[in-house]
Amino acid sequence: MTSTTPRPDVGGAPADGTPTTERQAAGKGVARRVFWPALALVLAFSVFTLAAPETAGNLFSRLQSGVVGGLGWYYVLLVAVFVGFSIWVGAGRFGSIKLGRDDDEPEFGLLSWFAMLFATGMGIGLVFWGVAEPLNHFASPPPGTSGTTEQLAQQALTQTYLHWGIHAWAIYVVAGLGIAYAVHRRGRPVSIRWALEPLLGSRVRGGLGDVIDVVAIVGTVFGVATSLGLGVLQIGAGFEFLGWSDDGASPWLLVPLIVVISLVAMGSVLSGLEKGIKWLSSGNMVLAAVVLVAVLVAGPTLFLLRDFVQSIGAYLQDVVRLTFNVSAFQGAAGEEWQASWTTYYWGWWMSWAPFVGVFIARISKGRTVREFVAGVLLVPTTVTFLWFSVLGGSALYAEVFGDGGYVGADGSVDTESTLFTLLEGIPGGVLWAVVGLLLIAVFFVTSSDSGSLVMTMLATGGDPEPPRWHRALWASTSGLVAIGLLLTGGLEALQTGAILTALPFSLVMIGILVALVRAFRWEHQKRQRILRRVERRETAEELHETLTGSVTEAVIDELGGSTPVGRAPGDAARAADAADDADGTGERAGEAAAAGRHLR
Repeated sequence: MTSTTPRPDVGGAPADGTPTTERQAAGKGVARRVFWPALALVLAFSVFTLAAPETAGNLFSRLQSGVVGGLGWYYVLLVAVFVGFSIWVGAGRFGSIKLGRDDDEPEFGLLSWFAMLFATGMGIGLVFWGVAEPLNHFASPPPGTSGTTEQLAQQALTQTYLHWGIHAWAIYVVAGLGIAYAVHRRGRPVSIRWALEPLLGSRVRGGLGDVIDVVAIVGTVFGVATSLGLGVLQIGAGFEFLGWSDDGASPWLLVPLIVVISLVAMGSVLSGLEKGIKWLSSGNMVLAAVVLVAVLVAGPTLFLLRDFVQSIGAYLQDVVRLTFNVSAFQGAAGEEWQASWTTYYWGWWMSWAPFVGVFIARISKGRTVREFVAGVLLVPTTVTFLWFSVLGGSALYAEVFGDGGYVGADGSVDTESTLFTLLEGIPGGVLWAVVGLLLIAVFFVTSSDSGSLVMTMLATGGDPEPPRWHRALWASTSGLVAIGLLLTGGLEALQTGAILTALPFSLVMIGILVALVRAFRWEHQKRQRILRRVERRETAEELHETLTGSVTEAVIDELGGSTPVGRAPGDAARAADAADDADGTGERAGEAAAAGRHLR
């Protein structure tokens, strides 16, 4: 059976005759078959959760205990495959393939590119969980885990590293690599469907491609909404911590907070203040760095630096075991823990994959596959490990060697407020708590703004400059979903939503992986054919030179003379003429010269 899948062109132009202007022509308006179904699904969910929050909450509880628990093994195995694929494709023979034409140079210098990858690794989630996750793993270790207090503290950081390290970024490698290859090397629009073109061929232009983009948009909405929900939960906890509210978890506080901050994000889009948002985002990165340095300097500095190094070693030692751990022998407790942590994280990262994948693809034009994989896996992971070692390590140090104060007598951890408890302990504590609130709020605005851009690009067929009203619409829908999730169950509902919406996109990611393998194999095979042709040509030329040189020497020997001035020793034609004039040698020299001309 003949495949309809087009083979990629090594030079970067589309192989099936589609003009390279397709990218510019795409998305000049709403892609109706993508926009309306995605919007309808998101609005239907929002209306359901807002109209019947109790019913929706019960539904999420059943899904959490039933469906989500059954997805753990699948997500764990899939993410392990993504990690293996990322290392294989980066270190192997496909690593030299360029994400762009063969003569394209990187758009950004190495340091600038690293800085943008670093920025991608920061966000609301890192601020929310920076102190809370290591403490939760320390106070309530994974079922089946035991040891001394010190061992449990080390295990807590190792487990946190697993959730935020190369596994998360391997998911983004698969999505980003597929998009970057389609956009930069094949000249396709910025859309998820084109990452599957090497697998699906022309079918990505039809209904199947529309379904892929709808799934990507809905997944991105829930991924962004989960982050927004985490952010507003922590802002509410900060208000209560500072005495600005009696109940930081009250819906009467959280819902208005989401509305206000979403309006700020929408205002930035509608007013055209994108440059201001970029500066605000860059400033927030500086602010995050200042917080990191302040905690490092004010805390047990030497211990934190030592712990950073030691925890990397512990992570590398246990990473294979932890990668495949699904708590199989821990029964219902193991399933519950997996659903609340590892399964939740793998689902959340896959929900974010379209957003992060598009961003890292856009900034990686001209990079080789090897550079892309190494940069995406290592740079954000290193920054993330340092963040958790400093913030989480400071809290663990207080629990193991100090006066504690983070874990309750019953072993509970106030997840939303632990950041402010930590910041209160350094000089100028109240000021640093306000800085923490500002950090979360700005991440909220920039995440909503950037996420709406990606959703709009997908809903317009890849328009790199979509209409502002369109972006504002998707920013508001993300806020609505966040409100709906919070009203139906808070953090548990956020986690369940992220896991479930990632399920259909996980199938898309499997398709992207297979498509990349097929495309890269075609690239490699074509390169090998080109190299073999070049080698044959070079061999023929060398043989030609050798034969013509031998003919010339034979003619000269027969004539008993030397090479005339101005006559090229390797010129087979003139050597043959001279041989024809030589008595008794013409026939033999002419045959040799004819052989030389045949090789030429």
